[in-house]
Amino acid sequence: MSYVKLLPRGIMSKPIYEIVDELPTNNMTVRVLKTLDYVVPGEWDNLVGFENTIRTVTGETDEEMIQQIGDRAVHLFNDKSQGYQRALWLYQTIDSSDSALGTAALANKIGEKVSFLGFLNKITPNADKVQALDLSLKLVTELVAFCQINGIPGDSIGDFVASLGDYSGESLMRMAALVCLDGLIPLGPDFIMKVESTLNHLSPKELENNGTFKDIREGIPGNKTSNQLDFIGESFDSVKGWMSDFVAKKDISREGLFDRLSNFIEYSEDKLDYFAAFLDMTTNYYEHTGTQTLARRLIERAVAEI
Repeated sequence: MSYVKLLPRGIMSKPIYEIVDELPTNNMTVRVLKTLDYVVPGEWDNLVGFENTIRTVTGETDEEMIQQIGDRAVHLFNDKSQGYQRALWLYQTIDSSDSALGTAALANKIGEKVSFLGFLNKITPNADKVQALDLSLKLVTELVAFCQINGIPGDSIGDFVASLGDYSGESLMRMAALVCLDGLIPLGPDFIMKVESTLNHLSPKELENNGTFKDIREGIPGNKTSNQLDFIGESFDSVKGWMSDFVAKKDISREGLFDRLSNFIEYSEDKLDYFAAFLDMTTNYYEHTGTQTLARRLIERAVAEI
């Protein structure tokens, strides 16, 4: 099918239908997410292709209707008064920053382990601290993107926390991956305490020097860095209970995650430090599932408006 070719001005360089069409069907991200299916069984189906997504979400078979839904969804995405472009930009940007973070964390770990590379410790950030901040920035990205997609103010922490109980599909998989890949694997079972400690001792200046924050700061509520740091702290504080309950209810352990992922990622016991950095560098689960969430919401709204 041929959808409206008009490109949105500004943030996006490709039309939304092309972005959805180009989602990979099998790469490291998809393999890792499929492995995490045991945490949220049957929730995530790697839905790719714009027309296929319309058919799956709506159950529609009439070609003319599918065309209308697609055109309306494209129109909604292109409308800059809506938050869809901003949400997708956040999902894409947090993942591209994540890859750079993985490289830095890997250098830091190498510096710790190999004496003649010790100078790397002087030029790279502390891995645990960076990982803790990365998790909190990803959480804020999810919160703000949720608000943008749903047309509510970007600082609506309460609305976001209330919605977590209704999360399903690719949105629930994204939160599961956040807990597993950015919480348990790099930081261990006490990851919530480590993130809290990091945020409580972080200065606005340190936050300003963080590469991921620099990339997404314009999307975070707050008119100055200290206010944005407060917002990040409040966001994490509001969601930590959900995360803790999620780990307990699903009985997720670091060892269990390593065991599952070792089916296709080779590692040895003395190389666990490198595992999280490797995942940061080779996966983009926020962008992948975020695109799927966005496509689903656009299509649902398009159907409602036709």
